[in-house]
Amino acid sequence: MSKKRAMGGFVDEMRAAAMKSHTKDQAWEGEKEPEGPPVSKWEPSIEGYLCFLVDSKLVYDTLETIVQKAPHPSYAELRNTGLERSEALKKDLEWLKEQGHTIPEPSSPGNSYARYLEELPEKDPQAFIGHFYMVYFGHAAGGRQIGKKVAEMILNKKVLEFYKWEYELSKMLQNVRDKLNEVASNWSREEKNHCLEEIEMSFNYNGEIMRLILS
Repeated sequence: MSKKRAMGGFVDEMRAAAMKSHTKDQAWEGEKEPEGPPVSKWEPSIEGYLCFLVDSKLVYDTLETIVQKAPHPSYAELRNTGLERSEALKKDLEWLKEQGHTIPEPSSPGNSYARYLEELPEKDPQAFIGHFYMVYFGHAAGGRQIGKKVAEMILNKKVLEFYKWEYELSKMLQNVRDKLNEVASNWSREEKNHCLEEIEMSFNYNGEIMRLILS
């Protein structure tokens, strides 16, 4: 019974909404037809990958700062989950700089998404939770696989800290699923639907940042 409860709940609805935004190339449950080449056919550049990492760090910095400040009480439940990526990205960018690469400033996709996230915390917790879910769970799934493949192509198979976690990832994800289900347990159906509506917006923002790899 407990396992069924842990795996179900509102997070299952969020996952289903996310799959509607994914293509069949991005996830086996994806519903959309792919518009571009599969990852195996990508031709990434180190300059584009650096832009992707920098913009990703800005998004994680923004999310993690909001969660730490917890302008809405429910966000306090999402502190120190082990999924945080800002420090890992900081180490990666420092390493890349040591290799002689110039680290760019954040670009339009990252700046736009960070600004949008900063507007949500106090006035729209349901929307914020939707973005929190998409960013962290998306990276732990398809984002991790794409990033590792790109790193193999252009970083001589170096695995960045961005794609490593201190503890067992599956357990940390389940812990956060439970927390998200608890946060959403008191929401109305209307509030839950509003959260689900933000899933596609988050997917689109993250897709713009991911596409920087090919720039």
